[in-house]
Amino acid sequence: MRNLKTILTGSAAAVAFLCACNSAPEVQLTKSGINPADFDTCIAVAYDAENAKFMAADPAEAKQVKLYTLTNKNGMEVCITNFGARIVSIMVPNKDGELVDVACGFDKIENYFPWNFETDFGCSVGRYANRINNGEYTYNGEKVILPKNDNGVACLHGGYTGWQYQVYDEVEATPQSVALQITSPDGDNQFPGEVVATVDFKLTDNNEIIISYDGVADAPTVLNMTNHTYFNLSGDLNNTIDESILYINADSYTPGDDNLIPTGEIRSVEGTVFDFRTPKAIGTDFGKNDPEMESVGGGYDHNWCLNTKGDKKAICITMSDPRSGIKMDMYTNEPGVQVYTANFQDGTRPGKGGIMYQKHCAVCLESQKYPDSPNKCMMPGWENSNPFVSPEKPYKSYCKYAFSVEK
Repeated sequence: MRNLKTILTGSAAAVAFLCACNSAPEVQLTKSGINPADFDTCIAVAYDAENAKFMAADPAEAKQVKLYTLTNKNGMEVCITNFGARIVSIMVPNKDGELVDVACGFDKIENYFPWNFETDFGCSVGRYANRINNGEYTYNGEKVILPKNDNGVACLHGGYTGWQYQVYDEVEATPQSVALQITSPDGDNQFPGEVVATVDFKLTDNNEIIISYDGVADAPTVLNMTNHTYFNLSGDLNNTIDESILYINADSYTPGDDNLIPTGEIRSVEGTVFDFRTPKAIGTDFGKNDPEMESVGGGYDHNWCLNTKGDKKAICITMSDPRSGIKMDMYTNEPGVQVYTANFQDGTRPGKGGIMYQKHCAVCLESQKYPDSPNKCMMPGWENSNPFVSPEKPYKSYCKYAFSVEK
């Protein structure tokens, strides 16, 4: 049996050691207005479980952080940092041909530090995206005990120092792509087995962001990665996404209990607020006091069971916004997508350009295995959500966000 240590160590060590790094005297801002020098630092992150706080650690653990700027022939720009392998900004053309930012986030690296804000904005989540009930699962008769960092009831997004708070290493970078890698040792946030995982971002000349995930483990463990970008297609990050139009290619979803743990039921969306098979405004049902929506802060934070059956050439989600004319089609080989409508943003967190992100400022579209799949993948209807990997069974996942304009 594995037990939670008082202080998590290894690749997750250190709250904030910032080392002096050289930067050019003159810096060209990105199209989204970001100064790359504001991401030029060194850092490592750890968590003191006994005192429930992030804390500083040995400076030797600190690793270099930077900002990568991808551009294509159409002028589209995507900014990514290797701190958490995060998408920081996405500049795409609107119906008037103007480039606008469609990703909420921050313009300085310190705003991503967990002692300032515990934030998953834009990050690549690992080892396990979403929740594992009671922070435990059993494999081959052995119980694995994980941190219960979600209100003491579940392990969420890989634990206190999940990969969103760790620095990935650069594998390769080109003007239109960057591959980032993390080596997660055995026992990282109490997960068994060493995992080497790579996240490969590509910006195509068709205005597509393709994210490919690969993972190799030296022992049986669970792996379920995703991207947590907060999308707002309105063309103005001051707006909410209430008016954005959403289509979800799914006949069913996984209802959860009051702690957002799936009950195990695969429930039809027919006649519910979860039916997006006919496109509708995301905010259509926000004011209807639906109990399932109210339990997650008055919006959506649910997993849809996709009809696409792993076909990464089939559209699973389409979102568009009449204010900007921007449309985004989503594709994945995963069985589910978690849709989260930023229900707990409250206008107190300053984002890029000083914008105060408000409730429903964005929507996250997270390709994934169904939540709590380590405990439920043997249940009827959950067979396609097996998250277990091993040396003989590597991990591969794919997601594409394709942008266009509706005049």
